[in-house]
Amino acid sequence: QVQLVESGGGLVQPGGSLRLSCAASRFTLDYYAIGWFRQAPGKEREGISCITNYNANTYYADSVWGRFTISRDNAKNTVFLQMNSLKPEDTGVYYCAAKRGTFSSCVPNSPDFELWGQGTQVTVSS
Repeated sequence: QVQLVESGGGLVQPGGSLRLSCAASRFTLDYYAIGWFRQAPGKEREGISCITNYNANTYYADSVWGRFTISRDNAKNTVFLQMNSLKPEDTGVYYCAAKRGTFSSCVPNSPDFELWGQGTQVTVSS
């Protein structure tokens, strides 16, 4: 069964860093753009970053711009989200998602993504 598997979440102090991974199982990420989303308790899901497959162009929401970096390693069939200078408001469940096609740009708009991972919890607290 094709699936995306996130890992790397955990508890970190404010100002700390985490690196999330999104690994594809039983399919290749070469044919997909990948987005990262998060959902905080009581809030709607927010698209925070996206990376294309055609040219590795990236997108970041204002809330994470300058602190988070998305990258992809096609040889490892994995997309990463490096999160630095974490804040308590970054707390939530983080999901990666894939949309098939050839894209030179992408925006993490949830309805556009057809395959989702199960999520990984990130908690930023002292």
